[in-house]
Amino acid sequence: MDIFAKFQKDGGPIGQYKEQAHEYFAFPKLEGEISNRMMFRGKEKIVWSLNNYLGLANHPEIRKTDADAAAKWGLAYPMGARMMSGNSNYHDQLEREFADFIGKEDAMLLNFGYQGMLSAIDSLLSRHDVVVYDAESHACIIDGLRMHMGKRFKFNHNDVEDCRKQLERATKLVEGTPGGILVITEGVFGMNGNQGKVAEIVALKDQYEFRLFVDDAHGFGTIGEKGAGVGEAQNCTDGIDLYFSTFAKSLAGVGGFIGGTKDMIYYLRYNMRSQIFAKSLPMAMVIGGLKRMEMIRTMPELKAKLWDNVNKLQSGLRARGFNIGNPNSPVTPVYMESGVTDATQLVVDLRENYNIFCSMVMYPVIPKGQLILRLIPTAVHTDEDIELTLEAFTAVREKVEKQLYPKEIPQVSNALA
Repeated sequence: MDIFAKFQKDGGPIGQYKEQAHEYFAFPKLEGEISNRMMFRGKEKIVWSLNNYLGLANHPEIRKTDADAAAKWGLAYPMGARMMSGNSNYHDQLEREFADFIGKEDAMLLNFGYQGMLSAIDSLLSRHDVVVYDAESHACIIDGLRMHMGKRFKFNHNDVEDCRKQLERATKLVEGTPGGILVITEGVFGMNGNQGKVAEIVALKDQYEFRLFVDDAHGFGTIGEKGAGVGEAQNCTDGIDLYFSTFAKSLAGVGGFIGGTKDMIYYLRYNMRSQIFAKSLPMAMVIGGLKRMEMIRTMPELKAKLWDNVNKLQSGLRARGFNIGNPNSPVTPVYMESGVTDATQLVVDLRENYNIFCSMVMYPVIPKGQLILRLIPTAVHTDEDIELTLEAFTAVREKVEKQLYPKEIPQVSNALA
């Protein structure tokens, strides 16, 4: 059998809709300056799909710093992997600033966030080790665990009692072996907007021996008094053994970092294959990162504006009867009871007739049977954006309830024709 033959028959959970989805529901092209309003298919839309939480992506100071750094250093410098020839004083400085900000002894830059988390997990685990992880962990965590040759136990999402039960199983399994236990969870879950119950998991260290690795991609810059993430927000920084975040959210860039003790960070520097065998983070990203950190430290009004918009959007949706769950972060899910067909019609209606661009999320990104319209408020959204969006959501919900949408997936893209 031709190994590629199956691809013609089965596009996968999302790919099965590629004929209808490509360049509309999937791979859409937003154009223009990164902001609250952008162009989609030639028309301006209010955009709720970008993790530009603090509005730094197109801030004039950031644009100038990025442009100046690119002009001075180019995009190639430094050449080579960090270990061999790609290091600089600026890389070291940015690592110190991250470590100080999140309250850790040291930090390590990563050239990509997703790849970095996956590779960190791979480097930390031997076949004797056991992993206990939240069932709704991000794909980068799941993919890292797929490479693990030992046992792994998942606990029900944010269920600390189930986490305890899995720790009990893991503890028995590692007894008499050279293995240990690593618990992995998230600071903020990017689909439902819940903070992970990190402080409660840390408290389990009184009963069980394990280390805790937290992916706080959506929490860094957005939660905690100064924006230092879930450790600060839940007063449990010391209990987090390894802290990860990415540049792709609040920092509006490319890259990531891991913070921890000096010993652990030195171990990762010399053992993470994705960093040893890949090019160092370009200088423009590093200089840009230093500027972004300066603005996060010195401009608290950015986070304050973000949360003003978060509260207005979330309270407005609740007041109109929408089910958004119980998010305690900027991530704002709107849970839909309609099926895929109604949902796609609804999304097209929002985009084409109300000029609202948000993302539809379904399996395998979230568990089967769920369907979410996910809104990401940012510091650059306006009161008008929020009010127009609330009115649009109310209008399309009425159409769903009255069964006014056609009963087939809309044909909106001719990209694959």
